[in-house]
Amino acid sequence: MNDEYYMKLAIGLAHKGRFYVGPNPMVGTVIVKNGRIIGRGYHKKFGGNHAEINAINNAGENIAGSTLYVTLEPCCHKGKTPPCTYSIVKHKIVRVVIGTVDSNPLVSCQGINYLQNYGIEVKTGVLEKECRQLNEKFFYYMETGLPFVTIKYDQTLDGRIATATGESQWISSAASLKFAHQLRAEHDSILVGRKTVAKDNPELTVRLVSGRNPLRVIVDSELKISPEAKVLQNISKAPTLIATIKKANNTKFKSIVSSGAEVITVKADKEGRVDLKNLFNILAAKQISSILIEGGSQIITSVLKNNLANRIVTVIAPKIIGKGIEAVGDLNIRSLNSAKILSIQKVRRNGNDIIIDSRLI
Repeated sequence: MNDEYYMKLAIGLAHKGRFYVGPNPMVGTVIVKNGRIIGRGYHKKFGGNHAEINAINNAGENIAGSTLYVTLEPCCHKGKTPPCTYSIVKHKIVRVVIGTVDSNPLVSCQGINYLQNYGIEVKTGVLEKECRQLNEKFFYYMETGLPFVTIKYDQTLDGRIATATGESQWISSAASLKFAHQLRAEHDSILVGRKTVAKDNPELTVRLVSGRNPLRVIVDSELKISPEAKVLQNISKAPTLIATIKKANNTKFKSIVSSGAEVITVKADKEGRVDLKNLFNILAAKQISSILIEGGSQIITSVLKNNLANRIVTVIAPKIIGKGIEAVGDLNIRSLNSAKILSIQKVRRNGNDIIIDSRLI
């Protein structure tokens, strides 16, 4: 067996934590001794043991003299858990194979240097592309200081997210609704506009899969949200933040705060609405590394117009309704040369629907 083989196994293990670890990265570890795998582990949840520690604890025999394979550089600083490098040295592991260097400035290359200073052989860059892809949201956040933004919407084959009267439940299949909940669990926050809350009254929680509830962010420039909205009535289920341009002395502002939701004042854009770039910077400062945008059309259009999106996930249902509401409004693009260009990463069937997963270039 070669290093790539064991790294593939580590990547597979890392995926198991995808619904629970954010804003931390997904990490998997395999420990090999005398050609046998003696320990496996992955980062199971935010604040819990890192993958390396779980693999060490999983080992059924003495791991001295072994090789440890890990998808991301081991940490060398004390955060919510002790440094993984300490345990690697303590247990006399002689070789560490790393998928990719950590972009976190608290770790970057320091974990590698620490191990090498103790005479441990270190090899890096094994399946590096795959290991970085595994944690694209984490790397983007660490390297830009901004949240990784995913736009997700369901539409008919003729490109409508709702009928002319605004009816949208349900355009896609039950399988795609479950997929939507998986996406929610994979992101630190889920963001919608106030009109979406008024029209659909969604819970914006993870219910159809096992996973954490992300921070619910409601963009509500004028603070017109109904106090009866589910996102304000079930605060205990998931943290909720309302972004507005109103000041803290506003009566409605105080009323919403009393419900248990957090309300923040964001500067206004040229149209007098919440400036989304400013909001995303505020969320980044709150350690929100990823945002899932589920609508509505006005929010999606604004995010695209201001070049704030990284990923677009489109669920296409085999339905045609004719006149209706489109996902993306006017981007002020008058020439094909100015069109937003996408790189399609994956196309798959889900129930009766087609899911297109793409990245903005």
